[in-house]
Amino acid sequence: MTSPAPLWKTLLTRRMLICIVLGFSSGLPLFLLFNLLPAWLKTEGLSLKAIGAFALVQFPYTWKFLWAPFADRFGVPGLGRRRGWMFVSQLALIGAIVALGALNPAADIMAVAAIAALVAFLSATQDIAIDAYRRELLGEDELGFGNAVFVNAYKLAGLVPGALSLFLADHLPWFQVFAITAAFLAPGAILSLIVSEPEAAPHTPHTLREAIIEPFEEFFSRHGWRSAAFVLAFIFLYKLGDSLATALATPFYLDMGFTKTDIGIVAKNAGLWSSVAGGLLGGVWMIRLGINRALWLFGVAQAVAMLGFAWLAWLGPAPADAARLLQLGLVIGAEAFGVGLGTTAFVAFIARTTNPAYSATQFALFTSLMAVPRTVVSAFAGVFVGWLGWQNFFLACFALALPGMALLAIVAPWRIAPGSEKPAP
Repeated sequence: MTSPAPLWKTLLTRRMLICIVLGFSSGLPLFLLFNLLPAWLKTEGLSLKAIGAFALVQFPYTWKFLWAPFADRFGVPGLGRRRGWMFVSQLALIGAIVALGALNPAADIMAVAAIAALVAFLSATQDIAIDAYRRELLGEDELGFGNAVFVNAYKLAGLVPGALSLFLADHLPWFQVFAITAAFLAPGAILSLIVSEPEAAPHTPHTLREAIIEPFEEFFSRHGWRSAAFVLAFIFLYKLGDSLATALATPFYLDMGFTKTDIGIVAKNAGLWSSVAGGLLGGVWMIRLGINRALWLFGVAQAVAMLGFAWLAWLGPAPADAARLLQLGLVIGAEAFGVGLGTTAFVAFIARTTNPAYSATQFALFTSLMAVPRTVVSAFAGVFVGWLGWQNFFLACFALALPGMALLAIVAPWRIAPGSEKPAP
């Protein structure tokens, strides 16, 4: 019996480096829309309701399963299916982000909304191609660690629009800020040109009908309509409370008296590194707990951590002295750590639910559904804050996390011991 390979040989591979670069490229456009865009609009004088409504530009993330089959069926001449769509979407993203920064939200709000929606569409298309490429690149024994590396690189991408760009915004014009942010997509575009196209999967669709119909037929026939509905409901609900709570995070920090530099240096760094730590520790703990029990325990941590925002809102606006910055760092760090734990188990659940033969379209379906709270529901976050106030808003977000936890009794029962888990019923 051969001994397992040393850890450093698993870490230091070409495939893992590719996962890091592509994860960073995949995460940056979303964090731009999620963090930098609201800060820009807030600075330019838009209301919270208007900023919250801008979450609707992220609609492509919820509908990407509709055109995922096209990316699965057709390739880009000279580059192939995976590399081609990665490169085209990345190059277009650079241009769209630069164009976005050239606009004036006060005078060109409709143009800003249109280009922001284009950024979301191109980003979702990039995600389709990257997810499929990653699934075909990694061997079965590399899937767990490779996806963990990808997710953490995805999170690290938030350091650019969520920290560096906000810091630069206090010193540079917004156009330059957006141009510098867009430049961080260049390594992913270059990588898409120099890597090799993966070998075609055994179930590569030969017709558009096969690419569209078969992944959905397989999912519902494997689970049955009733169990499939529970699985889809769980995917929608598990991150609902957290997605809504963070939809207006940057405007909330600004309302509490923090500057953009405070947010960039304290809040974003505390959140980023805590989230990465939660993801890494969650992966280690999940080995012993199993996916089912991890979903329960990590889900509780994810929900309870949101109450820190309600506490910060209860304290109210105040000058950002050292004690105040420490409070912000602790609240953001705790919430991000809990979300890091929850996301680790959640992504593992989605991977387990996906049939490898239809990974591109099914994965797009599941991640699209996962994105609905971040787009549709979060679009009304500003309205909810106007009705409830910040403190009650965060308490309501905590309550919205409970239905997803309740569905765990059906889709991931605690009683199933680690090692004997099977895909959701």
